[in-house]
Amino acid sequence: MANLKLKNPAGGSLNLVSADGASDLTVTFPAVTGTAMIGSNMPAFRAVLSGNQTIAFNTYTKLTLNSEIFDTNNCYNTSTYRFTPNVAGYYQVSLQILANGNSTRSYYVSGMIYKNGSVDPNSEGRVSLTYGDGADNSVYSSGVFYMNGTTDYLEAYMYQYDYTANSTMIVKVAGTNFNACLVRAA
Repeated sequence: MANLKLKNPAGGSLNLVSADGASDLTVTFPAVTGTAMIGSNMPAFRAVLSGNQTIAFNTYTKLTLNSEIFDTNNCYNTSTYRFTPNVAGYYQVSLQILANGNSTRSYYVSGMIYKNGSVDPNSEGRVSLTYGDGADNSVYSSGVFYMNGTTDYLEAYMYQYDYTANSTMIVKVAGTNFNACLVRAA
C-alpha cells in the first residue's frame, strides 16, 4: 500500500473525487496535527444481560453483562464482562441498571463503573428507593475515562442495601446495559 501525503499548512478543505467522477466528497481538516480516526479504529460496544441477575444484600457485585448488542473492535469480553479498548484515548462510558426489589421495602442502590478493578468515585450513580407495588427503578452512572489502549479495562458493578430485611434485589434484562465509545484518541 502506498502512502499519500497532502500538505496545506493553513488547514482548510480538500475535495476528493471518485474515480468515475460520479460523486464528490469535501473533507475539512483543522490546522493541527493528530491522528485521523476512521471507523475501523474507533472502539464502541453495548453489552446487556441475557437473563435477570440477583444482587445480594450489602455486597458489591459485578454485573454479568454477557450479551453484546454491538462491539466494533472486539474489545468487550462476554466471559469476564470487561471492556478493554485497543485504542488509547478518552471514552464516554455509561451504565444503566433497571432493578426490582420487594414492594414493601426501602433500598439504597448504587451503579458503579470500575476501572482496573477499582471504583471510580466520580462515575458512581446512587439512589435511595422506596418501593411500592414492586415497581422497577433505574440507576444511571456515566463518565469519561482515559484508557491506555493496552491494559486498562472497565467493568460494571452494583451495590444494594435493603434497609428493612437484608434481602436480595433483581437486576432486570430489559433496561440494563453498559456501553462505551471513543470520543478522542490520545
